[in-house]
Amino acid sequence: MSVVVSLACLSGASFATGGDGLTTSVKLPAYDAARASCRAPIGFQKKLVFVQDNRREFMKGVGRGLEAAARARGLNYSVAFANNDPELMIKQVSGIAADKTGAMVVAPIDPPSLAPALKKVIGGGAYVGAVVAPPATTVLNAPQYLTGKVLAESASHYIRTRLGGKAKVVLLTHDSLQFLAPRFTAMRDTLRALPGVTIVADISPATVDKEGGYRTMKTILLAQPNIDVVLGADTVVLGALSALREAGKARPEQFLGGIDGEQEAVVEIKKGDSPYKASISLASSIFGFAMGQHAADWLDGKSIPQAMDILPRALTSGNIADYERDTANPGAVYADPSRRATYLKMYGNICFETRENYINFPWSSETK
Repeated sequence: MSVVVSLACLSGASFATGGDGLTTSVKLPAYDAARASCRAPIGFQKKLVFVQDNRREFMKGVGRGLEAAARARGLNYSVAFANNDPELMIKQVSGIAADKTGAMVVAPIDPPSLAPALKKVIGGGAYVGAVVAPPATTVLNAPQYLTGKVLAESASHYIRTRLGGKAKVVLLTHDSLQFLAPRFTAMRDTLRALPGVTIVADISPATVDKEGGYRTMKTILLAQPNIDVVLGADTVVLGALSALREAGKARPEQFLGGIDGEQEAVVEIKKGDSPYKASISLASSIFGFAMGQHAADWLDGKSIPQAMDILPRALTSGNIADYERDTANPGAVYADPSRRATYLKMYGNICFETRENYINFPWSSETK
């Protein structure tokens, strides 16, 4: 049963001084696109800033979508690049707020340390969209357990049909990030059903990027030189592939699979003889475009979603053409409700006058 969140308004002045938002997990109802508009925020620049954690391709896709939406809606657009530095990101968010920027989308590096700065921005009335981690006006997440399960099921099918049911598996995880941990739980649960599978390494790289995956795989290869399957985020699995190739341990019959649908992973899958066999698309340019639209709607006083799912889909050599078409033109996908619904699902309603109801808990549509 859905719990409908109360939309009782607080005054902008009182809320701007502080407010914790929704701290208790609730199951949000479906987004109501017909919800009436409310008072628009005033005194803000018609500007959208992407506070970007690092330069991995997934985040570049978010930026492409945001920029396209800003251009379509007449917002100035810029990027604040934090280069994996959480202290710098806090300074950037605080500076953007002082500049009276009307909207920002952030990919938090260290969510707990960034939260106080974001709460002030939200309380002041600007739009804050966040990739996975709260607090935010709109939180973007994926159904993380399902995302991991889709990838693991693709790997399991390959192990059964191509590897005789036996495989040495490496899981490159981010279990320290509580919001992403369910995807790796799903991988373990799914692989456990195959008695011939041995997980020889289950480890979180120091950094969630190609370098992190490369360094971790180099270490793993010292103890386990023959690996059959590698699963994780695309960016770290691509780094692992580089290490395998460098060591002469990459084989066409291996199954490397990732999450995010990054362009380099797509290129590898299209080769046909690459160990990279699948990527779970989270279509970052499409949800980036949606968040840019929500930012513009917020500044117009419209009611927008409190949360949004980006729905996972397994990319293989057979369906990549459609995916590339859609991600190259996210505006066309957003404008077509049926196509949009295959990528996005929206929940809850919030606008400037009800901003005290911002999400400040680890939201997931999978929460019971």
